Amino acid sequence: MSIKVFCDIADLKNIKKFNNNNFVKGFTTNPSLMRKAGAKDYKSYSRQILKVCNKKPISFEVFADSPKLMIEQGIKINKWGKNVYVKVPVINSKKKFTGKVIKELNSRNIKLNITAVYTAKQTAKILKVINKKTNVIISIFAGRAADTGKDPVPEFERSLKFAKKYKNVEILWASVREPYNYIQAKQLNCQIITVPPAIIEKITPICIPEFAINSGLAAEGYLLKSLDPGKPRPSGFRKNPTDARAKICSAT
Repeated sequence: MSIKVFCDIADLKNIKKFNNNNFVKGFTTNPSLMRKAGAKDYKSYSRQILKVCNKKPISFEVFADSPKLMIEQGIKINKWGKNVYVKVPVINSKKKFTGKVIKELNSRNIKLNITAVYTAKQTAKILKVINKKTNVIISIFAGRAADTGKDPVPEFERSLKFAKKYKNVEILWASVREPYNYIQAKQLNCQIITVPPAIIEKITPICIPEFAINSGLAAEGYLLKSLDPGKPRPSGFRKNPTDARAKICSAT
């Protein structure tokens, strides 16, 4: 199964660059990335992005905290473009499930990206409040979970199982920390992975073998071999100290 690679960025220069890259199939943004990119006005800056990216799917996040305002913002953001997904956090700052927001926006046939998901239990709650026709992305934060010492893979496995009956739902591997996450996401059959620009540059030779000879990975002797699904998954690359050649990932 193929996996779509999205670029997690809000910088206009990089969006222009990766919008012309056929390997990148879409984009994700968030308010923090927007501020880092120098955005002064959220709507105005988003409009600038959409002048560049007007076909590939792109997510813009609501930044309100109350359900009422989140719904209002979601309706407005949806009108910015046909390729826009409205990004909604699965819980607000009070740790309350945003099911009311998700259900209302979904009932209006607004494409959603439910973000900051950590558990399959949260995935199940999301699935209970959506229909089976409007596109929904469920973004599971693998890297942040791993940062706390928790293996995110079982949560993905269960989430993918729960979502199997929903043809309109895609599971996205978010919070990427290293190139190996691409291989993990692909082996799990995640539909999407969103990746920072620096890591996209590193995974391109993994996914496109003809570029591998120019990759620094080859000189460093990293094994990018597909893992046996029955064996424990390491958190990162496995390095072969005796072999300076990279074995290009057979999972692609």
